[in-house]
Amino acid sequence: MYIPKQMAMTGQNTISDFISSHNFGVLISSDLNATHLPFVFAANEGEKGVLYGHVAKANSHWRTLHNERVLIVFNGPHSYISPTWYHQQPAVPTWNYAAVHCYGTVQLLGDADTQDAMQALITQHEASLLTNKALMPDDYQQKLRQAIVAFKVVVDDIQAKEKLGQHRKAGDQQGTYHALRESHNRDSNELSDYMEKRNLGLGHSQ
Repeated sequence: MYIPKQMAMTGQNTISDFISSHNFGVLISSDLNATHLPFVFAANEGEKGVLYGHVAKANSHWRTLHNERVLIVFNGPHSYISPTWYHQQPAVPTWNYAAVHCYGTVQLLGDADTQDAMQALITQHEASLLTNKALMPDDYQQKLRQAIVAFKVVVDDIQAKEKLGQHRKAGDQQGTYHALRESHNRDSNELSDYMEKRNLGLGHSQ
């Protein structure tokens, strides 16, 4: 991924939080097959973390994944940026966004690790379901696990980017932030929230 120096997302905790908050990624293998999946990122496993996911057994993608080096793309907030929001002109429209690319090697999981991976994913999103045996009885969960293939990706490289207008003058950054904030477009609002949270592209010190 092309990442100008001022747009690099840095810090292990920052990147880990981003992946956990935007964990619905795209798994892309060398044959250009792609599957959209939720992931759990275990940042403290391995040198650069381990991603856990699963696919339907009916999805033939898994048959080519074992020991395959893959790319997983996590997309964050993004939005169109109008040049009319800038103080400095001339200017052109652009698109601002945040994204993380993870590269690593796939290992298929056995039954016990598959159960652990599924529980970790449920815990991340709705932990109370694990104790709701009326809704999710153990035998029912076990039956459904027979229809999936779980895997882990041992990450060896992470490329992370925040394109938020950091190269623009302070007035342009502030104009962009306020226009996004006041927009009726949900994507624009989410990007302004992200800018505020990260204190990036707002025309003051980071």
